[in-house]
Amino acid sequence: MDEQLKQIGERLRGLREVLDIPVEDVAALCGITVNHYEKMESGESELSVANLQKIAKKYGVSLDVLMFGEEPKMNAYFLTRKGQGKSVERRKAYQYESLASGFRGRKADPFIVTVEPKPVNTPKEMNSHPGQEFNMVLEGTMELTIGSKSLVLNEGDSIYFDATHPHGMRTLNEKPVRFLAIIF
Repeated sequence: MDEQLKQIGERLRGLREVLDIPVEDVAALCGITVNHYEKMESGESELSVANLQKIAKKYGVSLDVLMFGEEPKMNAYFLTRKGQGKSVERRKAYQYESLASGFRGRKADPFIVTVEPKPVNTPKEMNSHPGQEFNMVLEGTMELTIGSKSLVLNEGDSIYFDATHPHGMRTLNEKPVRFLAIIF
């Protein structure tokens, strides 16, 4: 994971330098401190897909370029075989498998997300981003908090929500959770 975080950080720094964007501007876009953003660029801090997506949209690059270092090439269809999506662990205990990484100009970003359990008293990380999100639990049970409302989702349950509201999740029952997340 550390090497992947460093590579994403290098791509973020490269984008910022090529476009001559001040660190303060990108940090403000993400709603984080300059120090935290600099740690993201150096690979010392965990990255949220929400922040990567904000950066990608604002500066006109593909999310795939930031996450995987590759520009999507397909425009008619892109097939992802089971277990063959491009994978990145962008945070401790979070693994994202992109299901449409090769499709150019897509309107949504679908992922299979696997989350490992954390100690019960670990605070939930909340984030928000433009657009909407769909989650469907494939395995396990999770608690999803949107604003001040907490919901328990079991295998087969799904939810569609306004992603501009702060949201975060945690696993329940001390077992990993796998879910389909589509970010629009």
